[in-house]
Amino acid sequence: MKMAKLPRETFHVRQLTAKNALKRSTQETTVLVCAGTGCVANGSMKVYEYLKNACQERGINVAVSLREEAGEKGIHLKKSGCHGFCEIGPLVAIEPMGIIYTHVHEADCDEIIEKTLLGGEVIERLLYQFEGKTYRSRDDIPFYKGQKRVLMKNSGKSDAEDINEYIANDGYAAFEKALFEMTDVEICNTIIDSGLRGRGGGGFPTGRKWDSVRKNKADVKYVVCNGDEGDPGAFMDQGVMEGNPHSIIEGMLIAGLATGASEGYIYVRAEYPLAVERLRIAIAKAEEMGLLGDNIMDSGFNFHMHINRGAGAFVCGEGSALTASIEGKRGMPRVKPPRTVDHGLWEKPTVLNNVETFGNVPQIILKGAAWYRSIGTGNSSGTKTFALTGNVVNTGLVEVPMGTTLREIIFDIGGGIKNGKKFKAVQIGGPSGGCLTEEHLDMPLDFDSLKKLGAIIGSGGLVVMDEDTCMVEVARFFMHFTQNESCGKCVPCREGTKRMLEILERIIHNEGSEEDLDLLEELSNTISSTALCGLGQSACKPVMSTLKYFRNEYLYHVRDHHCPICDGAKRHPVIDPEKCKGCGKCRKNCPMEAIEGSAKKPHVIDGAKCINCGACIQNCPFGAIEEG
Repeated sequence: MKMAKLPRETFHVRQLTAKNALKRSTQETTVLVCAGTGCVANGSMKVYEYLKNACQERGINVAVSLREEAGEKGIHLKKSGCHGFCEIGPLVAIEPMGIIYTHVHEADCDEIIEKTLLGGEVIERLLYQFEGKTYRSRDDIPFYKGQKRVLMKNSGKSDAEDINEYIANDGYAAFEKALFEMTDVEICNTIIDSGLRGRGGGGFPTGRKWDSVRKNKADVKYVVCNGDEGDPGAFMDQGVMEGNPHSIIEGMLIAGLATGASEGYIYVRAEYPLAVERLRIAIAKAEEMGLLGDNIMDSGFNFHMHINRGAGAFVCGEGSALTASIEGKRGMPRVKPPRTVDHGLWEKPTVLNNVETFGNVPQIILKGAAWYRSIGTGNSSGTKTFALTGNVVNTGLVEVPMGTTLREIIFDIGGGIKNGKKFKAVQIGGPSGGCLTEEHLDMPLDFDSLKKLGAIIGSGGLVVMDEDTCMVEVARFFMHFTQNESCGKCVPCREGTKRMLEILERIIHNEGSEEDLDLLEELSNTISSTALCGLGQSACKPVMSTLKYFRNEYLYHVRDHHCPICDGAKRHPVIDPEKCKGCGKCRKNCPMEAIEGSAKKPHVIDGAKCINCGACIQNCPFGAIEEG
C-alpha cells in the first residue's frame, strides 16, 4: 500500500524540524537537569525547581520549552532524559558551554547561577574526576567516550517531555518518509536488510516478523511494545521510555504502516511510574499535533496508542503472557504454535517487539539499512544497550556496537572492578542468562557468539562480580527469583525450580552432598527440555553455567562443608537502626527492591533479594549502612 503524496500546503514534519532546529540553535544558554529515575531519586527535581525560582528572583528570564523565548540574557531550563551515568547524579548539563556538573544539590545552585550562568566560569569541584583527571565535557568522560550512541544519542541532551525537541532532532521525519514515500513491502524489506534483531532477548529478525504480519489478510491487526523489563538490575528500557518516548511511538507508527495495524499498545512495567507519565505526555502531544489518531497528516492512515501497566509479574515479559495480561486475563504463557504473528492480542495477528527494538526503527528508515548494518558485526548489526551494575566502578546505561567485548565494557567504560578487587564473573541476560568468566572477557558480545556458549544477551543486564562473590550464592539468588516468579502453569517450571532451589539452599548451608550436584544437572536438563515457555526453558542457565565454570565452589560446600568465600552464609550490607533516619535514598536506589521501610523510620535489607552491589552504601547520606 502506498499513500498519496503530501500536499505542500499541509503540515510537514521536516519543515517543522528545520524551524525547531533553527530556534534551538539560537538559544544562548540551555540548562538541562537530568530527570531520569536515578537522578530524580537523588533530588534532581529539587535542583530544577530551585534553579528556576532562583533565576527568576534574579530577574533572569527562564523558558522551559522550545516554543518559549528566553530573550536576551535568558536561559532555557529543561528536564532531560537519563544520561546513563547514574551513579554520579544528579547531573546538570550547560550548553553551549559543554559543561557537565555531577552530584549537584540545591546548595550548589546559587553558585552555578552566579559563577557559570552569569559569570561564565567553570566550577571545578562539580566536574567529574577520575584517576586524577578532571573532565569538563560529557563526551570526554571515559564512560561515554567508549560508547556509540544511536538509540540514546539525544538522552540527556534534550527535553524528554517536549515533542518539539524531538522533532528538532529529526523526530517523526522517518514516519513521514514511510508514510508518503514507501510501500509496506519497502518498509519491511528495509528492516529486513538492516539486520535488526529483537532486543528483548530472543534476537528474532524484526523485519521477518513484520513481514509475516503484513502478509496476513486479517481485518484487524495490532502492534504491541514490550516494556515489562523485569530482569534484576536491568533498566535499559526504562531509560528509553523516560528519556526518548517519542522514538518508541514513531517506531510503532512505522510498524503499523508496514503491517496494516491501526492500534498500538505499550505494556509498561508497573514499577516504572515515571516512564508511564512520560509516555502519556508523549502520546497526548503527538495526538495534539496530529501525528496520532485518525487520518494522520491527511493520509488516510489511522493509528491509536494505549498504555497498559504491567501486572508486576516477571513472566508477563513473555509474549503470550503479556498479550493475555493486556486482555485482562492472568498473565500465563500458552503453547506455541500458533505464534503471536498469527494469533496474538485478541487472537489477531500482532507485531510484538520490545522498547529498544522499536526505538531503533526511525533511524533505520531515515538513514537506510546499509547505514545500520555498517554498525555491529556479522548477523548482529547495530548497537545494544546494557545496564552495567554490580562490583564495577562505573555503573549505568551503556550503548555499544554489537560485537564489543566484555573487557571493553567492564574495564574501559566501566572503569574496572571496585576497590582494586579481581574480576570473577559477569551475569548476562538476567535470570534467563548465564555467567561468563575471565576467559570470556575478549569474546565479542553478539547473538551468535553467546549462543555457542549457552548464554544469551537477553534484554541486556550485566551484573559484574568480584573475587569475594560466592557463585553458589549467585545461582541460589537467581533460582530464588525464577521460582518465586514462576506462573505455575507447567509442572517442570513450577515443581522443578522449587526442587532446585531447595537443593541450592541445602548446599549453601553446607548440608548438601556431591550427589546433589548430579541431581541439579539432571533437573536442569529436564526443565530446559520440557518447560512450556522460554522463561522456564532458560531458568536453569545460571545454575548450569556456575556448575560448569565454578564447580570447585560447589565442592567447597558439599565436600569440605565450608566455603572460604561466603563461610556458608549469604553476606549483605546491614543498616544500623541507630544511624538510619528513614530518608529512603537506599531504598530508591536499590536495583533489586531489597530494602523495606517507611519514611523517617529505620529501614531493613532483605538478604534473600540483596545482590550485595553496594548501591545502598554509596547513596546513604548518614553512613548508616555497612558491608556485611
